[in-house]
Amino acid sequence: MTAIGNVLIVGGGTAGSALAILLARGGVAVDVAEIKPELTALGSGITLQGNALRVLRDLGVWERVAASGFAFDSLGLRTPDGRLLAEIPDARTGGPDLPATLGMNRPELAAILADAVRGSGARIALGLTVESLTDTDDGVRARMSDGTTGTYDLVVGADGIRSKVRGLLGVEAAVRSTGMGIWRIHTRRPKEVERTDLVYGGPCFIAGYCPTGEDTMYAYLVERARSRESVADADKPSHMRALAEAYGGAWEAIRADITDPDRIHYTWFESLLVERPWNRGRVVLIGDAVHACPPTLAQGAAQCLEDAAVLAELLLGADRLGQPLFDTFMDRRYERVKAVVEASLRLAEWQLHPAPDADVPGLMGRIAEMVTRRP
Repeated sequence: MTAIGNVLIVGGGTAGSALAILLARGGVAVDVAEIKPELTALGSGITLQGNALRVLRDLGVWERVAASGFAFDSLGLRTPDGRLLAEIPDARTGGPDLPATLGMNRPELAAILADAVRGSGARIALGLTVESLTDTDDGVRARMSDGTTGTYDLVVGADGIRSKVRGLLGVEAAVRSTGMGIWRIHTRRPKEVERTDLVYGGPCFIAGYCPTGEDTMYAYLVERARSRESVADADKPSHMRALAEAYGGAWEAIRADITDPDRIHYTWFESLLVERPWNRGRVVLIGDAVHACPPTLAQGAAQCLEDAAVLAELLLGADRLGQPLFDTFMDRRYERVKAVVEASLRLAEWQLHPAPDADVPGLMGRIAEMVTRRP
């Protein structure tokens, strides 16, 4: 007997999909409610570190991910004119048999996870979310946005940084902007681009790119945060080209391909960390609903996947659901997540306000060492 017989997962993103796959394969009846009309993701590319790849392998999707993405094992640092300053071996945080890093198209990752959710036997309801949650003697009664109700042994809020479930629980949490905004574009990959290269300098805090496939990549420029409405859709290419004008090397080809506003995405760097515990009775929050950080360490998706892996392990390995299980979940997740969020914010702060004693390699190395250990 596992700790639960049925579960409602609100949110079909990275964390929710991973949890659904693991629990359904373990014999739990899983309902996934996703407010969007399909299980997909917006955006351009995503960088997955080794500890994220480790969980994707545990989910049984590693072969498809590897075939869809572009793996590499080093990081390049360049001057604004394109000259290589340093080539740094990247930590294999998922173990020696996995690449250090893999870049891929974000919608492709969402599609792979969605296929695995369907293949696991989980039931998916699209265009649906939860409206209210009520504790009962035998579980949690959920009333959905279409008026239907159901009673579950466990409800999981995996519905993102602006989580509705978090609000229903009355959990106080402030989503904060770090003061930085990022322009991303999915574009053609010049043959010389075979890893992530970063430029610190010029008009942007960061100018970088990451290969995502045989002939694709995504490129990004980080500037001070601006109103999301300050640049009209039609003007996005010219704005991004102007920011890229100061960068040479591969950026010359990238800049020439910045023409289609539909391939450009602008978001703020935001952060969130909910204090422990992440549950209220039989309702628990995971993923971006409780922790989010700027992508300065490329650990956002990895931490979401780790939440799902640890929670599934505990639920499938116990015969009773109670606060001790949730406390163990917190013991294995909270300090690790907190360290990642704080380090990501520290890196962003050092870029906004350069400090002479900033030890970027040391901070990144400590986080890499920590996430190499399984949570």
